[in-house]
Amino acid sequence: MTTEYQYLTGFGNEFETEALPGALPIGQFSPQKVKYDLYAEQYNTTAFTAPRADNRRNWFYRIRPSVVQGDYEQIDNGHLRTAPITEVPTPPTMLRWNPIAIPATPTDFVDGLVTMAANGSANGQAGIGIHVYVANKSMEGRYFYNADGEFLFVPQQGQIVLHTECGKLAIKPGEIAVIPRGIKFNVELLNDTARGYICENYGHPYILPERGPVGANGYTNQRDFQYPVAAFEDVEGDFELVAKFNGNLFRCDIGHSPLDVVAWTGNSAPYKYDLARFNVMNTVSFDHPDPSIFTVLTSPSGTPGVANVDFVIFPPRWMVAENTFRPPYYHRNIMSEFMGLIEGVYDAKEHGFVPGGMSLHNCMSPHGPEADVFEKASNAELQPQRYENTLAFMFESRYVISPTKYALEGKERQTNYLDCWKGIKKYYKGA
Repeated sequence: MTTEYQYLTGFGNEFETEALPGALPIGQFSPQKVKYDLYAEQYNTTAFTAPRADNRRNWFYRIRPSVVQGDYEQIDNGHLRTAPITEVPTPPTMLRWNPIAIPATPTDFVDGLVTMAANGSANGQAGIGIHVYVANKSMEGRYFYNADGEFLFVPQQGQIVLHTECGKLAIKPGEIAVIPRGIKFNVELLNDTARGYICENYGHPYILPERGPVGANGYTNQRDFQYPVAAFEDVEGDFELVAKFNGNLFRCDIGHSPLDVVAWTGNSAPYKYDLARFNVMNTVSFDHPDPSIFTVLTSPSGTPGVANVDFVIFPPRWMVAENTFRPPYYHRNIMSEFMGLIEGVYDAKEHGFVPGGMSLHNCMSPHGPEADVFEKASNAELQPQRYENTLAFMFESRYVISPTKYALEGKERQTNYLDCWKGIKKYYKGA
């Protein structure tokens, strides 16, 4: 860790951090006068009356309050869409896509957002939006916030720095970051290009999944989640603030950097997590376990045990199951599954599912290993096997995931995806 990127640790902690000594009031949140002539501003991502265990809010101590900005005007949404998706019918067909190419023309994070699918309703604060970002330049003089949901970043190519109101987060492939609803930020590229996935969560903010009978350790550990320390910009000039609000994009002029928070305290801040720190639990006897044991973050719904969205990963791990078909089994699921691949090969799909690519298997749509994988796994000599150099993930939701018009009709769609199962043979010869 460099001195430029320092972090606080502990998922959901009540943090306090200041970039200038004494900027954070002690013993109260809104004194008559704040040191350095700063303004106090409360920021809430849950209702005032949410139970204490669920309540999320920050107090910011900033150079100017957020009300100092211009009048908003609507701008073109580009390929960005918001649930409910009604522009095309949602088919039950299993779908897969090639990676979206990096643009040839200069494109920053906002202009490079492409929505692949969504479900639920942003207005109803339920469901998710699934996007890909492709960029070849940093956001220059431009800032962004999303009033419709929190952003889960899953980088696939290129390192980026998220400059936020709370400070800086540097993330690379193999790490994730979450920016809460409404936090202003911009995206700096540390490489020539960047590509990754985003799950926009309209519903309950992400929490850590319960461990159940696993006990006190395993899966994700609170200590491994990192939050930024206060870092502010005192810059004036001609800047632009872009807002995603109620499914549309708007812009306004702003005469200063909105990242002017000198100190903050609270528990609703951006955070990052290194997926290599996920402590995988797996079978040491027989049968392929359900993917729920690989859940990193979950957004609960109103039904206990049924997620608005789960973020699930398939990282490097040992496979030792005896007398077992080891790849994921053929199945149909009430939950809908959107998958992406960060690196390597996914064990159920050895061909066609490439890093940067995606697949969608909706509610009750059958899926499972391609024909060649089934043949190989059914006849393999079962020895302990290390899955190396692989990292896939899944956004799994209780709601049907509707692909956008771009996803269904764009050049990235693999129209021959179903062919991977055509080679499945009939072996049954009768009783």
